[in-house]
Amino acid sequence: QVQLVESGGGSVQAGGSLRLSCTASGRTYNMGWFRQAPGKEREFVADVTWRGGSRYNADSVKGRFAISRDNAKNTVYLQMNSLKPEETAVYYCGADGRAYYSGSSFQTDYWGQGTQVTVSS
Repeated sequence: QVQLVESGGGSVQAGGSLRLSCTASGRTYNMGWFRQAPGKEREFVADVTWRGGSRYNADSVKGRFAISRDNAKNTVYLQMNSLKPEETAVYYCGADGRAYYSGSSFQTDYWGQGTQVTVSS
């Protein structure tokens, strides 16, 4: 069983920045960030392979968010800049349970508990 522990959420004014962290137990996995706003479905934000390759939900976060990882710490980060009020949501870390997977698909086998991000106008 993989455990994901998130941190770094909080409250910020529009235009501000936050950095989220997610540490995984066990082996090295492809990991991603998702978010769920009140009354909306959970949506993909970004993911990063264990080798460091990344993808983004380009329409919503292009140029403002950056995902990275430190394999020595088994930790993934999401740097969020120029935050907007509509990005207020619970942000979740997810992990693909296929350790060291090199394919193009991402399946979320494990979820973190979520961390609240609130952006005020």
